Amino acid sequence: MEVLKIATAGSVDDGKSTLIGRLLYDTKSLTTDKVEAIEAKSIANGFDYLDFSLATDGLVAEREQGITIDVAHIYFSTAKKSYIIADTPGHIEYTRNMVTGASISQASIILVDARKGVVEQTYRHFFINDLLCVPEVIVAVNKMDLVNYDRSVFESIKKDFLDLAEHQSFNAQKITFIPISALKGDNVVQPSQAMPWYKEETILEYLEEYTPKSDITSDDFRFAVQTVIRPKQDEYHDFRGYAGKIEGGDISVGDAITVLPSGMSSKVKEILFYQDSFESAGAGTSCTLTLEDDINISRGDVLVTGLALPQTTRQLHATVCWMDNKKLQPSTNYLVQQGTAQVLARIKNIDYKIHPDFSGTDNQANYLSLNEIGDVEIQLSKPLLNDTFVKNKATGAFILIDPQSNTTAGVGFIR
Repeated sequence: MEVLKIATAGSVDDGKSTLIGRLLYDTKSLTTDKVEAIEAKSIANGFDYLDFSLATDGLVAEREQGITIDVAHIYFSTAKKSYIIADTPGHIEYTRNMVTGASISQASIILVDARKGVVEQTYRHFFINDLLCVPEVIVAVNKMDLVNYDRSVFESIKKDFLDLAEHQSFNAQKITFIPISALKGDNVVQPSQAMPWYKEETILEYLEEYTPKSDITSDDFRFAVQTVIRPKQDEYHDFRGYAGKIEGGDISVGDAITVLPSGMSSKVKEILFYQDSFESAGAGTSCTLTLEDDINISRGDVLVTGLALPQTTRQLHATVCWMDNKKLQPSTNYLVQQGTAQVLARIKNIDYKIHPDFSGTDNQANYLSLNEIGDVEIQLSKPLLNDTFVKNKATGAFILIDPQSNTTAGVGFIR
């Protein structure tokens, strides 16, 4: 069954957790004991309605404050599809959490409170979706019941958001607007009887019909070697296989390959998956390749095909979202992890800090603090692929690791 990965975003009290809870409830994805717990807690809180946010807010602090703090992954299925929802926090101090949740999403739902309209946080949420090249954005104008289901309110918010969207850099992004009431269930799973002027799909209907686009816009073959397989059994004494995942393009037996960064070449002898052998394999496939020649290949190397070799570089220019309490500053050392490759790196320069409300850049910035985003130059000890994030999300992204604490300090996207 097809799996659709979705990220959600919304400001405080926009109703994000309520929307997810409503989706789970109306698709009968909640267990009986969970529904009973929601009913009991709603009554105990003095509500005359079911508080669906209780279905998703797992931390005690989240339930107490009525906000989302951590990234939670919610799983549910319908007859047509399976879904993974990354319920991400919308607060400015949790920008890193939102980037993490949206980084692998194929679609995003941005909630806007019908009473408040497009606010500063909406700019930030859309900026991150634009930065991460999320191809499908659903703008759910929530709490329409509190504005008497007024169509003019919805149209006004739609116009304001489209004005904001003129700043986007990822032009392949599609934006869809749906007026909803997550609390009442209008246009979430079932069409709203209170908004006869809206004739399009509900949120679930839209997601059911949406076919995700590939994260790879390039046909260039990329195979990051994860491990070299050398069995100890006598019968496989001469076997040498290279296990990994095809992150772009396809490969067939007999194809000529080049190993990066060494530049050595050979041809594909076998394509193996467990005990089975195949003539070809495509993007997204995890497999083992054997080659006609015994050449020096190790974890972190990338196999490519074609006469025009991809560009490699010792100096990355990337947009970095900083995730560490310790500031990112020039002349500091980190490890750069790109796929299976890990190299020592030094921060050469911070070109500028980016204001995620589309208001411009700070060209005088000389550091990035926690949750800040900026364009950075990084000097590498060894060459890495210079694929852009727009062309290949797997090879166009990397993480920065603090060599002392071994924590993930930042995430970068090659431009």
